[in-house]
Amino acid sequence: MTPFKTIRARAEKRKGGPKALDKLMPAKPDLKQLAKLGDDRILAEMTKRVFCAGFAWSVIDSKWDGFEQAFLHFQPAKLTFQPEDYWEGLLRDARIVRNGAKIMSVRDNAAFVQEIAKEHGSFGKFLVKWPSSDEIGLLDLLNKRGSRLGGNTGQMLLRFVGWDGFVTSKDVVACLRAAGLDIAEEVKSKGDLAKVQAQFNAWAEESGLPYTYLSRICALSVGENSSE
Repeated sequence: MTPFKTIRARAEKRKGGPKALDKLMPAKPDLKQLAKLGDDRILAEMTKRVFCAGFAWSVIDSKWDGFEQAFLHFQPAKLTFQPEDYWEGLLRDARIVRNGAKIMSVRDNAAFVQEIAKEHGSFGKFLVKWPSSDEIGLLDLLNKRGSRLGGNTGQMLLRFVGWDGFVTSKDVVACLRAAGLDIAEEVKSKGDLAKVQAQFNAWAEESGLPYTYLSRICALSVGENSSE
C-alpha cells in the first residue's frame, strides 16, 4: 500500500503546497464539544441527513426553519409522545418535504436517541466513547438500531456532528484504490468496509492525523474533489 506521506504530497502538489492544503482542512474534531451536544441537535442532524439522501441539499437547507418548527425543535421526548394524528398531519405540512417514510423515521430515531441517551447519559457522550478505529462498528449500530441511517447517510451524520471518521465518497474510494486497496468502486459490502477501516487505521498510526483529515486529504489527492 502507498504510504500516507505520498498521498499527502500528491494533495499538496494539486492544491498549491502544504499551507494551501492546510487551509482546506475542516475543524479538528472536538470531543468535549461533541460530548456537550444536545440530543435534540443529534436528532436534528439525523433528520437532515435522512432527508438530504437522494435529494437536493439546498432544498432541505432552505426549508430547515420549517423542519425545526414542524418537528418541535427535535426534542426526542416530545416527539415520542406525539399521537398518530400529529404524524399524519406532517404528511400535509408544507413546511417540510412530505416524504412519508422519512417523516416516520424521525419518530423512530427519536426513540433511538432516547435509548442511547438512557444508556450513556447522552448520544454525544456515547459517540465520544466510540473509537475512530472502529467506525464500521458504529455505522453498523446506526444501521441496525436507527432508521434510514445506513450507508453514506450514517457517515455524513457522523461527519456533521463532529465525530472523527472517514467518508467513503467517490474521491476517497478512488484514492484508496489507487493506493492499492482491493475494493469495489462503490464501497457497500462489509468486507470492503473492513478493508477501508484497516487502511485508515494504518494511515492514522503512520501520520498521527485525525481520521477526518486523512479522509479529506485522500479525497483532495485525486479527482475533482466534489464528493468528500
